[in-house]
Amino acid sequence: MKKIFLPSFVLLIPSLFSAVEILDRVAVIVDDGVIMESQINNDFEEMTARYDQQNIPKPPKEELLEQVAERLIIEELQLQMADRAGVRISDSELNQTMIRVAANNKMELQEFITSLENEGTKYEDLREQIRKEMIIQRIQRGRVQSEIDITAKEFEAFLATDESLVELEPELLVNQILVKTQNDAISALKRVSDGENFSELAKEISLSGNASTGGVMPWRKAADMPQLFADAINRKDVGFVTEPLESGAGFHILKLQDKRGTFVRYEDQWLSRHILLMPSAIRTEEETEAELNAIRQRVVDGESFELLAEEFSEDPGSAKLGGVLDWLGKGVLAPEFEETMIDSEIGVLSNVFQTQFGFHFLEVMETRNHDQTAELIEDQAYQVLYSRKYDEALENSLRSMRAEAFVEFKDLD
Repeated sequence: MKKIFLPSFVLLIPSLFSAVEILDRVAVIVDDGVIMESQINNDFEEMTARYDQQNIPKPPKEELLEQVAERLIIEELQLQMADRAGVRISDSELNQTMIRVAANNKMELQEFITSLENEGTKYEDLREQIRKEMIIQRIQRGRVQSEIDITAKEFEAFLATDESLVELEPELLVNQILVKTQNDAISALKRVSDGENFSELAKEISLSGNASTGGVMPWRKAADMPQLFADAINRKDVGFVTEPLESGAGFHILKLQDKRGTFVRYEDQWLSRHILLMPSAIRTEEETEAELNAIRQRVVDGESFELLAEEFSEDPGSAKLGGVLDWLGKGVLAPEFEETMIDSEIGVLSNVFQTQFGFHFLEVMETRNHDQTAELIEDQAYQVLYSRKYDEALENSLRSMRAEAFVEFKDLD
C-alpha cells in the first residue's frame, strides 16, 4: 500500500480521529474551553503507536499522558485566542492547501482521498485537522512576529560568524598578477585600467606559478582562500579588480572572473524616471493625456525633467526624487510600463502611454546586468536568523500563555 505523506504540522500533532469510542468526560478546563478525556486517550494511543512503529523506547505512561495533556492545553489556548481575534481559514484557502498536500504525495485530490479512506482515515476529519493547524500557525505568526527584532549589527555579526552560511557562498574564479614592488603593482593596475587584458598582462609580468595560464587560480570559495584574498574579493561583482595587496611574496592584484553556485543569479535591470498624471473627477482621460503631452514637450524643449517631475508628477514615491525609480527588473512594474521601458533607448523620452495608474512618459537613464548573488545569500541568511529567533520567541510566548491561563485538571478516577 502506498504510504501517505502529510504536512509536517499534521505529522507532529497526533490526530484526533481514532476509531475507539469511549464514554466521554471533561478532563481539563482551560480558560473558556475544555479538553475531553477522549482527546487525551486518542492522542495517547496515537503517540504510543508511533513509538512502537519507530521502535523507540517509550517514556513512562504518566509522563507521556502529561505531555499529551500539556500539548492539548497549549493548542486549546491558541484556538481560543484565534477565535477572539476572528482568525478564519476560508474553504477556498483550505481547498488549495488540500490540493497541495495531495500534490506532495504525487496524487490528484480524488486519488488522495481514496488512498486515505483505504487506510482508514476520513478525509473530512483530516481536512478539519489541517484547518485547525492553519489557524494555529496564523495566530502564532501574529503573536510572535512583532516580538522579533534583528538589528543591522546583529545581522552583520551573524553573516560573519555562522558556519552554515559558508555553504551558501559561491565558488569564485580569480586571476592574479604578482609583482615584486608596490611601484610595479601600481604600474600594472594602471595598464589594466587603461584596458589591457588582465590574463595577457599576467602572462607577461606576473611572478606567480600560474602566470603561464593568465594567473588563473582554482575554483574555490572565499572561505578557502588566504584571508588577504578573501577580504578583498568576497561579495564583489564579476569583473572587479582589487587594489594592490601586499603579502610576504610581494604585491598581488586580483580580478574576479566568474562565480558559480546555487545562489548565483544575474538580472537585467533598468534605472528610469517618469512623470505620472492620473485622471480624476475634474480631469478626464483625454484632458489628462493632453496635459501630460504638454509637460513632455517642455522637457523636449529643454526644461528640467527633475523639476517638472517634482512639480507635476502624481506618483508620490518618485515625484520628490525627480521622477527617478529604483533599479528594477522584469515582473515588477505594470506590463505597459515595463514594455515601454524595455523598448526605450537610453536618454530618449518615450511617448505618453497609459497604465492602470494613469498616463506616463519615461526616460531610461541606465541599464545593467546585476549580480544578485550577495542579495540572495543575505536574504537566505536573514531567513535562517529569523527562523532561529522565531522558534525561541514562540517557545517563550507559549510558556507565557500557559503560565497565565486558568487550567483545572478533573479527577477522572
